[in-house]
Amino acid sequence: MTMELSMSLKQFRRLLDLVYIGNWVLNSARGDDRITEFDEVESLLFAKCRDVGMEKLTEPLDGCAIPSRAFAEGGIHEAVMEYEDTIFFEILAEELARRDVIAEGGAEDDAEQINERIGAYIAEFERNGTDNIVLNL
Repeated sequence: MTMELSMSLKQFRRLLDLVYIGNWVLNSARGDDRITEFDEVESLLFAKCRDVGMEKLTEPLDGCAIPSRAFAEGGIHEAVMEYEDTIFFEILAEELARRDVIAEGGAEDDAEQINERIGAYIAEFERNGTDNIVLNL
């Protein structure tokens, strides 16, 4: 069974961004254990770029269409990196907050205390990034 989808060129361009970001999240850290089904969908969509005048967004690799260097360097990676930074600091803040609450004898499910600490850590990270983090190894 096949499917036909109708969209504007602008919508198609946004779909390329979404597929690229999704595949990046799912496969970028997997090394040789990539989920090839997602690579195949990405390749299918990027192959369509040639049909709609967006040739600069794709390039061939081993018989497949992949996002071109121009596509990857066109701002989409900045969006991915911004997301990764945000998630990094949010996860770090929550882990540190839970550690602190438990270390001080609090309950690990004390949402009020944990959220208060998370807010303090997030504020610190917004001001100083990781500059004030010290590890005692």
